[in-house]
Amino acid sequence: MAEQQNNPRIEPVSATGQQRLASLDFTRGIAVMGILVANIVAFGQPQAAYFWPGGFLTDHGAVSDGLWVAQFTLIDGKMRGLFTLLFGAGMILFLDRAWARGAGRWLQVRRLFWLFVFGYAHYLFVSKTDILALYATCGLIALLFVKWKPKTQLLVGIVVYLLGAAKDTAVWGMIYANETGRMAAMAAEMRDAGLADGRVETELIRAGDYGDWVTYNVAEHWSQPLMAWFQNGLETVPLILIGMALYRFGLFDGRLDRGRQALWGWIGLLVGLAGTLAIGLWNYSEGLSYMGGLWSFDGLWALPGLPMIIGLAALLALWGPHATGWLGTRISAAGRMAFSNYLGTSILMLFVFHGWALGLYGELTRPALYGVVLVTWAIMLIWSPAWLARYRFGPLEWLWRCLTYMRIFPIRREREPG
Repeated sequence: MAEQQNNPRIEPVSATGQQRLASLDFTRGIAVMGILVANIVAFGQPQAAYFWPGGFLTDHGAVSDGLWVAQFTLIDGKMRGLFTLLFGAGMILFLDRAWARGAGRWLQVRRLFWLFVFGYAHYLFVSKTDILALYATCGLIALLFVKWKPKTQLLVGIVVYLLGAAKDTAVWGMIYANETGRMAAMAAEMRDAGLADGRVETELIRAGDYGDWVTYNVAEHWSQPLMAWFQNGLETVPLILIGMALYRFGLFDGRLDRGRQALWGWIGLLVGLAGTLAIGLWNYSEGLSYMGGLWSFDGLWALPGLPMIIGLAALLALWGPHATGWLGTRISAAGRMAFSNYLGTSILMLFVFHGWALGLYGELTRPALYGVVLVTWAIMLIWSPAWLARYRFGPLEWLWRCLTYMRIFPIRREREPG
């Protein structure tokens, strides 16, 4: 389909907001809830604690160590990967509908530009857990390959992902294995710099100096969202391509054979679980060291992580259309508002942890942090369907839509007559 750039008034890809895939909404809901579990430690403790229990400012006893293994096995990397896969599927869904209405890739470029703006602001003013800016920059790269056949997208995505995973595993493995020499000195310098940065951030957050904390972020970390594609692109771009291909193959709309999809989904999930559990137990046996955690999070997890991510996507896509009960419909509503819930959760965590609000930063153990997750999940599952009962889109979904099309769209639902 030819791309048309001269249409002065391009209609939105779904003027009423009704053209949706239940499988995508449900899977997004699971992913956005899972990402909170992955990020909760980074919200409530120094950044190093995300992968290293020694970074906690509270005690990290045997129960917490066991929970570290469980989170590493079930959540870490997998929810981000699932979200990335869905982002790729969403890009193709958006483009297919845009092309059908006379728009083209430039509309997607504008959409990604505004996503980067949201993500960059999120990173500097709210939380360094942001992935939106990374998605925007990697989405621009993936946009070059949207015309590829789905088999090519899938093959290239898997090969590039595995090459990147093998490279990271080898590099971090060499750093982990070398306790002396220049490489070890570089690793120690990197570790010390990260811990020092965490101490400064901890002091600012606990003191309630939000303005000083933002100033510090801008001064010391302003370039990180701009360079994230360089550090994480070999994971993110391939997963976007794989998500594009899986959408086109029919993974999310029932065109694949359900039996085979379920079989391969379970195989991927179980293989991935076995691999990541083995890595987590190895970390546990080694005492959950700093460099062991870094190697596992930045290298080892990715190889077994890929089949687990694809397996999760396949199984959740099958489950989504049938998740019509009380809980399932609320998870799907949370998925329809994944953008608002993702950023909204980060904003809520400011109030929970920063010193100018509740001031719980560095005060909660790992089990207590999971308690915060459960409360936040409850809020998410209550407010999402309540909002969508009155409005067509989530608040940030609506704003992103208006900025993309440079128009103001009605957001309130029309009342039924009578």
